[in-house]
Amino acid sequence: MAATSSKNDHDDKVTHPYHLVDPSPWPFLTSMAAFVSAIGGVLMMNEYSPVTLIIGLAFLIFCFVGWTRDVAKEGDEQKHHNSVVQNGLRFGFALFVISELMLFVSLFWAFFNASIAPTDAIQNMWPPKNIETMDPFSLPYFNTLLLLLSGTTLTWSHHALLEGRQKEMVQGLGLTVLIGVVFLGVQMAEYAHAPFAFTDGIYPSTFYMATGFHGAHVLIGTIFLLVCYFRGKAGLFTPDHHVSFEAAAWYWHFVDVVWIFLFVSIYWWGS
Repeated sequence: MAATSSKNDHDDKVTHPYHLVDPSPWPFLTSMAAFVSAIGGVLMMNEYSPVTLIIGLAFLIFCFVGWTRDVAKEGDEQKHHNSVVQNGLRFGFALFVISELMLFVSLFWAFFNASIAPTDAIQNMWPPKNIETMDPFSLPYFNTLLLLLSGTTLTWSHHALLEGRQKEMVQGLGLTVLIGVVFLGVQMAEYAHAPFAFTDGIYPSTFYMATGFHGAHVLIGTIFLLVCYFRGKAGLFTPDHHVSFEAAAWYWHFVDVVWIFLFVSIYWWGS
């Protein structure tokens, strides 16, 4: 018994400020869910049943919920997220945002490569002759105003949190989530009335890839902020312990900036 007690004392002794996470099934399960979703997406685009895609997305949502719950538990209940761990999480999320930026760089690259040097296949002109472009100062302009407004409501919420005004913090988050939902609804209406389809050539392909991926990021960011809304309402954020709120805010502001580039280059200049 003495040996066992000594071993436990040794194991419980913390000699560093870092959090060594317990073994988790979520990275493996999430990668499998993403793989199934990708296969399902390919099958659906080739006119097979969407069942595989639906199963994959449902599995992916399940993994996201479970993983988010465990990370929140580490910080809220187990108190593992000290200042050093929080800084590590910030650096990690900053690198993730940079990787997302590279994704949009590739999408913009495809658009500018096709538009600045149009080929004989589209009669050396941009937009292609058979394409009727959208009016940038109709629904796209309205969505631009929405996202700019969402940036102000989120900044208001963040400053309210730093100053200990929890009610205003929750109100700002709620408004930002609502604006995100409205933005997605407007984009769906825009797609429903678009004068071209994804397979109508290089212009629609680059247009839908760039704006569609941005819409997916708005959806993810809205869910991210919605989780923060409920956690903030439960009083789980404090002025010195809100790294997940910061991550959501960074992600949302990144989405705002990308949309401005999309509006100027694809909707306005590209048309």
